[in-house]
Amino acid sequence: MKTPSDIYRRISAPPARKFHKGLDGVVHGWLGGWERRGSARAKLLADAQEATRLSTTWETASDTQLREALQGHQESFRRGGAGAEAALIPALGALREAAFRCVGLRPYPVQLAGALALHRGFLAEMATGEGKTLTAGLAGVLAGWLGRPCHVITVNDYLVQRDSDWMRPLYAFCGLKVAFVTGTMPPDSRQRAYLADVVYVTSKELLADFLRDRIRLAGLHNPERWGIRRLLQPRTAIEAGLVQRGLHTAIVDEADSVLIDEAVTPLIISAPKPNNMLSQAVELAAHLAESLSPDEDYKIDLRYGEVEFTDAGKAKVEERCGLLPGFWRGNTRREELLRQALIAREFYLRDKQYIISDGKVSIVDEFTGRAMPQRSWREGLHQAIEAKEGLAMTNPAETIARMSFQRFFRLFPRLSGMTGTAWEAADEFWRIYHLPVVRIPTNRPCIRQDLPDRIFASEAEKWDAVAAEIRRLHASGRPVLVGTRSVRASEMLSHRLFQLGVNHRLLNASRHSEEAAIVAKAGEAGQVTLATNMAGRGTDIRLGPGVAEAGGLQVVATERHESGRVDRQLYGRAARQGDPGCAQAFVSLEDELLVKHLKPSLRRTARSAFQGGLPAGELLARQAFSLAQRNAEKLAFRRRREVLRVDTWLDESLSFTGTGV
Repeated sequence: MKTPSDIYRRISAPPARKFHKGLDGVVHGWLGGWERRGSARAKLLADAQEATRLSTTWETASDTQLREALQGHQESFRRGGAGAEAALIPALGALREAAFRCVGLRPYPVQLAGALALHRGFLAEMATGEGKTLTAGLAGVLAGWLGRPCHVITVNDYLVQRDSDWMRPLYAFCGLKVAFVTGTMPPDSRQRAYLADVVYVTSKELLADFLRDRIRLAGLHNPERWGIRRLLQPRTAIEAGLVQRGLHTAIVDEADSVLIDEAVTPLIISAPKPNNMLSQAVELAAHLAESLSPDEDYKIDLRYGEVEFTDAGKAKVEERCGLLPGFWRGNTRREELLRQALIAREFYLRDKQYIISDGKVSIVDEFTGRAMPQRSWREGLHQAIEAKEGLAMTNPAETIARMSFQRFFRLFPRLSGMTGTAWEAADEFWRIYHLPVVRIPTNRPCIRQDLPDRIFASEAEKWDAVAAEIRRLHASGRPVLVGTRSVRASEMLSHRLFQLGVNHRLLNASRHSEEAAIVAKAGEAGQVTLATNMAGRGTDIRLGPGVAEAGGLQVVATERHESGRVDRQLYGRAARQGDPGCAQAFVSLEDELLVKHLKPSLRRTARSAFQGGLPAGELLARQAFSLAQRNAEKLAFRRRREVLRVDTWLDESLSFTGTGV
């Protein structure tokens, strides 16, 4: 039977964590530096060593004895207070032995340190291959013992199901129920899953279910309104139909992707709304756009992805706008309509930003290279791309509810996370989410070789060199993992390799289970694997027989990314758990990073110096890439800060209306 407090937690949402500004922000930044101090890591490692020592006392105990000890720790955690804190290290020691008996792995001290970091509200930076899935499972048990909702968040449905199924025996041994939520599950299955002590779910599904519950409540998430409705309609179960049971603890795997890279895109709940006039106007605009010429009729801003009409272009638009429906002939409306058509043509390219599947446009996630068929662009852009491709036009969508991931994750009273690349964004994690970053050392020293970038004047030269290097490595029997930024680039390189007779496997926008199976074999002798960005992220690459002696896995990056963290993620696929490995990037002075984020004059200077064979030419080219990457990171940060500014404004404005979240 649900108590009033259970129902209250289910229908209400905690207040968002405060974002500090001005002098408060300065002081808060200093506090973040203090929280990240080296002594914090030393304390975690010392406590982990103590838990490791205590775990040896359970190696000869029976399962019954171990279960009884864990049950006692669970009761201490449920009561909270000083008793829970005193039970933490002994509980972790017992959990170490339980993990060995349930999943066959005895956590390393660094994994225990990672679990402690998650439990204490840190963002743990743990290198690829260091066992983050087990680390999250240990922290999930500790959080589940609190008796409040715990969500373990990861990046795709495949990992959600895989990780929950793998950790299920451990949770059951510790007296907890675990479940998972995926995109294909119906509402009744979701509701049952969210009743579990620990739920594995993607950020998109979790936020979508949260917003749908807000819609069902229709404003009654406000405690006072709920109380009044209960008095007026005592037999009405207001919370009926809600799938979630509240927000409390979130453990975010791949936190840099979830909390930083994807944070600028709000999740929107929408419903299609037929608009024949808009559809007709978008088709006509696509035809009109074909008659306009870049530079002469409009200027392109590659860095910001914007289009501005010249005076000549405005004159052409005015001259030819008679074809448009009456509503769209106004000066502002027609220019916006044509601007969307031009943006669709200039900035949204097939097999890069989207693919065509079953006659429909499917957005490709720029960070993972995966197709997202259930998502669409807003404000007529999706329809503009459909018109450009000559496809049947979908109905535009009407927004019902929306929220940014930044704002959503700031609602959790207990938030923690882990990733292989966090230190570069440590200040941002602290300022936005109040998450101090702590770097957990590797279990074994990393011996990966990071070779200097190979730089070329043109893209053609670069791709020739990439193909030749892959062919050379393949002939030596060494496995190669090649990272590309787009579907188009991966398919182009695949075609080259076929011509050279190099057998390989290609991953781009495919199913996650197939991704994982292919990536898991990428360390076998002679394997060549082409993948868009971080395909197969979360899957260990183990070396096959004889590969370590040959030098280990070779990672080849075919471009520098707009964030140095993404480069480091790709490099981190090699040399896991002390294995040998090597990583190198192949770049050209025509790469998109330089074109979008470096001034033309600087590009010309770097190109002239490099092609002219000047002594400082290569150094200047390297500095150009570093500068372009810094510019891209600053721009991305400004966009995230703008999202945060809007979120803060919403929090402050809606607090007076009582509508909030």
